[in-house]
Amino acid sequence: MTVNSPLTGPTVPPASGGPAKQAVVFLHGYGADGNDLIGLAPFFAEGLPDAAFFSPHAPESGEMGFGRQWFTLQGYDPDMLRRDPDRMTSVFERMYNGAVASTASLNAYIDDVLRELDLEAQDLALIGFSQGTMMAMHVGLRRSPDIGGIVGYSGALLGQDRLSDDRKAAPPILLVHGSADDVVPVVALAAMQRALDAAKVNYTAHIVPGHGHGIEQMGATLGRAFLRKNLVDRA
Repeated sequence: MTVNSPLTGPTVPPASGGPAKQAVVFLHGYGADGNDLIGLAPFFAEGLPDAAFFSPHAPESGEMGFGRQWFTLQGYDPDMLRRDPDRMTSVFERMYNGAVASTASLNAYIDDVLRELDLEAQDLALIGFSQGTMMAMHVGLRRSPDIGGIVGYSGALLGQDRLSDDRKAAPPILLVHGSADDVVPVVALAAMQRALDAAKVNYTAHIVPGHGHGIEQMGATLGRAFLRKNLVDRA
C-alpha cells in the first residue's frame, strides 16, 4: 500500500487478505520512527483482521542525532513536571506550537489514507505513544468529522487551556499510562483528564500499576478491545 503524502512510513495490509474496511495509524514517540510501532500491527490485527495499518515517520529529524520527532522537546524536564508543573508552562507552549506546525502534514497523511482506501473518517483510528499521543490528541480532537477513535499511551495533552475553544470533534478516547512512568509522569494524565472534563470530552483512562514508559500487554489488550468495539462492532 502506498500513500501519496509528504509523510512516509511502513504499512501492513489487512490480515484477512481482503480490502481494508478500517485503517489504524500509529504515531511514534520522540526519537523513534515509524518502524517502532508497526510491529504491533499483527497483535492489533487479531481483533481487526480487515484493518490496514500505517506508521508514518515524523516530519523532523531527531534533535538528539537519531530518529524522528514531531516537535522539539528542548527544555522538557520530567522531574520538574512532577515537582512544579507551573514551571513547565513555557516549555509546553513551545511544544504546542510544534504540534501545530506538524498538524498539516499529519492531516494530509490521514486524508490520503482515507482516500486511498475509500474509507470514512469513522473507519480510522489513531494510536499514539508518548509524543505520538500528544499528536494524536491534538489532531484527533480538531478534525471534523469525528474519526473512529484515539488510543493514547504514556502521553500528555498540549494546549489544555485552548481545548474548549479549539475542539471540533469528540471521538472515543482510551488513555493508558503507567504509574511509574519516569519520562511522562502520570501527573500528565491527571492534567489531561482535567482538561478533557472541562471541555466535556468523554474518555476512558487506565493507570497500569508499577509500569513505566511503554506499551505493555494489558494496555495493548485494552487498546485492541477498544478499537474492535469502536471500529468493527459499533452500532
